[in-house]
Amino acid sequence: MYMTSSNRVASLFGIRYPIIQGGMVWCSGWRLASAVSNAGGLGLLGAGSMYPDVLREHVKRCKEATDKPFGVNLPLLYAEPDEVIRIVLEEKVPIVFTSAGSPATYTALLQSHGVKVAHVVANTRFALKAVSAGVDALVAEGFEAGGHNGIEETTTMTLIPLIRQFSKLPLIAAGGIATGSQMLAAMAMGAEGVQIGTRFAVSAESSAHPAFKQAVLDSAEGDTALLLKKLVPVRLLKNPFSQAVKEAEANGADPGVLKEMLGRGRPKKGIFEGDLEQGELEIGQAAVLLNHIETVQEIFDDLIKGLSEAKNQLDRQFNYPGLAENH
Repeated sequence: MYMTSSNRVASLFGIRYPIIQGGMVWCSGWRLASAVSNAGGLGLLGAGSMYPDVLREHVKRCKEATDKPFGVNLPLLYAEPDEVIRIVLEEKVPIVFTSAGSPATYTALLQSHGVKVAHVVANTRFALKAVSAGVDALVAEGFEAGGHNGIEETTTMTLIPLIRQFSKLPLIAAGGIATGSQMLAAMAMGAEGVQIGTRFAVSAESSAHPAFKQAVLDSAEGDTALLLKKLVPVRLLKNPFSQAVKEAEANGADPGVLKEMLGRGRPKKGIFEGDLEQGELEIGQAAVLLNHIETVQEIFDDLIKGLSEAKNQLDRQFNYPGLAENH
């Protein structure tokens, strides 16, 4: 099943399917990004967990591993964003997804060098800022997502039609999406593509630690919670560290205390090194839909099959006599 040329997300990025891989810290190295691009989607390198020289190496390796478009995800709150932008331009990376900061900072500069820019938002206020900054596409990320969530806790099902009311830009849905049927639902609400994080985070090509992947696969409903709202809201898998954060927030801890608890290496400790006790285990609610590790190609095959089956099922439902008589 191919997407038609009228799909603006696929056309904008030059990809076969409007499926974007989230640029997740400590998961999204060149192996994952290139595999996603080779499968027909858009792979993103997660610059948020890479020093500039490491990012450059991953860009070079990604170029060697795929001749398809790929991009870099840049959370603007991280250190050295100027260095990341310099590497993107020097290495001629064609696409950048920005998040967690002002889209006005780099959008015009990147576009002046031919780079396509998408910005991730979790509410209408930041969506309007991104539109004003002239971005090429918006990623609307709902409450169900893992990293860089919104304090408003607006769900994906509400956020997509909310943003679609005032923006005509290509719109990508994110947050809680892991199946083809969810992809179809997002498109029915006005999205033209999806960004998937959690399912790719536990893929065979993800650079996350096996212990982290297994903890995600073993999780049940209610095993994640949105925390650290006074810093940058993230959804964390329950463990002793997240419980300590939850208790500190309940006792009124200020941002300084929370920042000290988080430290610099907490996500690396949990996601990359597999410390399930004291690491920060960022993951989305879609974790409960997953139960085994898959390759990226297997994920794509299942997504496209699921999308086709869901569309056919929907077509059958809309053919029943009662509905037909009213149209």
